[in-house]
Amino acid sequence: MELDRGQIIDLLNERDPQVVSQLFDEAYRTKVENVGESVYLRGLIEISNICRKNCLYCGIRSDNSAVVRYQLSNDDVLGAAKFALDAGYGSIVIQGGERQDKAFVKDIKRLIKKIKRLSRKNPLGITLSLGEQPIEVYEDWFDAGAHRYLLRIETSNEELYNMIHPSGDLHSFNSRVQALLNLKYTGYQVGTGVMIGLPFQTTEHLADDLLFFRDFDIDMCGMGPYLEHSQTPMWALRNNILPPEERLTLSLKMVALLRLMMPDINIAATTAMQTLHPEGREMAVMAGANVIMPNMTIQDVRANYQIYENKPGIEDDAAISKSKLEEFLSKKSIPIGLNQWGDSLHFINR
Repeated sequence: MELDRGQIIDLLNERDPQVVSQLFDEAYRTKVENVGESVYLRGLIEISNICRKNCLYCGIRSDNSAVVRYQLSNDDVLGAAKFALDAGYGSIVIQGGERQDKAFVKDIKRLIKKIKRLSRKNPLGITLSLGEQPIEVYEDWFDAGAHRYLLRIETSNEELYNMIHPSGDLHSFNSRVQALLNLKYTGYQVGTGVMIGLPFQTTEHLADDLLFFRDFDIDMCGMGPYLEHSQTPMWALRNNILPPEERLTLSLKMVALLRLMMPDINIAATTAMQTLHPEGREMAVMAGANVIMPNMTIQDVRANYQIYENKPGIEDDAAISKSKLEEFLSKKSIPIGLNQWGDSLHFINR
């Protein structure tokens, strides 16, 4: 659907519950018509909370000395991948703080190859979300077998980006955009996303985010509400953000509008949605999302990977996460695309 900036802003500002409900219904129909009714599952493995970045909103920022840092062993990662394989998830996501040390870069490459060997009879799709890297690293990981990469722009407005990151080259807006271009050039299915409801963010900013996604021609998107963390500088601005219910509704509108604008991309129903409402991820599915990432990280370290506070599922192990998700999708008669990669049709059809 062709939507101009003014129409997007109007819909983001829409308060009439009936109009908003119609928007969600239309987005769901568009999803079913273009990418099918199934939801694809990506087993999420949070490999490490060690990060060289110091983003002002993030609970695992490098200056947060209260965080207990960890890196999963290869056995822990492979065990989680095996669980995802046996559960029929079809794909995994390896996510972690941004690191560029040689040992970590090589370890990721080895793990990708091991996961491919582990799943050679029914290969697991591998998505990475490990921050900005030199293009040579992206190429190495791609050649090893990873084929999707999620790198969130966080906001497409450079001024707002600079407000939520420290100054300096390490947190450069232009470097983030260049990294996305490098990923596309390398051959990945490229995903990005934004935080919704940031301090000082306007609906005009969010409309421009959606237009950025369209113009960049992304293959996947993972976006959700901004959630504050008490051990970050932005905690001081917690009274300058929308109430939780409004942030959730605005996030669902963003999902729905993106589905209408880019009918055949993959859109994730993020855990951040679930933080604001117990069924937030499922609400996102009903508004046009078609990917969910149940957490496969070992229970011992889950509490140490909190980009935001009150993250749901910290007490659950992988099996409980799986059963809770399947129970809800079953209630809604939403099929799960088991043992399928569920690649972006937008990428395939390009």
